[in-house]
Amino acid sequence: MKKLILAAALVACFGLSHAKAQNVNGVKLTDIHVDYIQIRAVKSFLADKQWIALEHGQKIGDYSELYIRDDNDKKIEFNSAIDALNKMKAYGYELFSVYTEQVDQSSNRPVYVLKRK
Repeated sequence: MKKLILAAALVACFGLSHAKAQNVNGVKLTDIHVDYIQIRAVKSFLADKQWIALEHGQKIGDYSELYIRDDNDKKIEFNSAIDALNKMKAYGYELFSVYTEQVDQSSNRPVYVLKRK
């Protein structure tokens, strides 16, 4: 029985060591401790991909610094903005408000404001 517990603990530690931590501009999402954040979905122009830009009050030098990325600095793809909202619930946030921002003359996109529970 002890061997089984030890083996399970080793497998769990090994599995967690390869888990990808999400971050925004090098700051892990678990280390963001603000009351409000905002997210917006950004669709790829040529591919059927969708990324999430997250703002938590950080200084922004380039818009690409806003994307949620993995440990390898690769942008994480989401199915939709709702997929990201569900993900952020695990980090202690809930939907507070939604507004739209104008992208160009003929289109706009929703921006989701989330509040820490």
